[in-house]
Amino acid sequence: MEQASIPRHIAIIPDGNRRWSIKKGISKQEGYATGIRKIGDVLKWCKAADVRMLTMWGFSTDNFKRDRDEVGGLFELFKDNLRKAIDSDDRNKDELRVRFFGRLSLFPLEIQEMIRKAESISARGERKYQLNLLLSYGGREEIVDAVNSMLAEGLKSADEDAISAHLYTKGLPDPDLVIRTSGEQRLSGLMPWQACYSELYFCRKLWPDFSKKDFDAALKEYAKRKRRYGK
Repeated sequence: MEQASIPRHIAIIPDGNRRWSIKKGISKQEGYATGIRKIGDVLKWCKAADVRMLTMWGFSTDNFKRDRDEVGGLFELFKDNLRKAIDSDDRNKDELRVRFFGRLSLFPLEIQEMIRKAESISARGERKYQLNLLLSYGGREEIVDAVNSMLAEGLKSADEDAISAHLYTKGLPDPDLVIRTSGEQRLSGLMPWQACYSELYFCRKLWPDFSKKDFDAALKEYAKRKRRYGK
């Protein structure tokens, strides 16, 4: 595949963990755990395809409205996986920078501290690849926070550059390709500013069933498209 046809930044809405767990007759917790492990697979596929940046939507602000036990179980999974990331001696992680975006202050303090530590460790040295995790994230909330940040600075007017510079993801390239699993065909608030000209790809597979074949199919479809950016 020619370099020009390879997206440099892919964003994924990994939908379908709960439906998959019901289908398999297992707990939601097990379904979520399987979905989190899938991220490691996708990172390997991105590396093999020379996709340098991956953004995963892990937890939305709306997810706080779910059953308390379900949310608590997710928090425990976050802590377990953050702990593994911090303690891991995997050489591959030396190539990967990990960043977190969203209203992270809504998480328990223990998780906030682990997030800061994981980011600090992965920020050392040169990193060829980057994983962005959207946690406690909502697209409208991101824009609201950007506007409030500008107001706090005393800005009385704004242009596109000013807004972009106050988003959580300031300085990052916009996603070239957005993939959503489970057959749902909407963005549900994923990066509404940044994904304005992103190519969209919808896969019918539930997230835990998403395979390398499905990932490659998304890349092949992207390579066929001609991006016009409104021209």
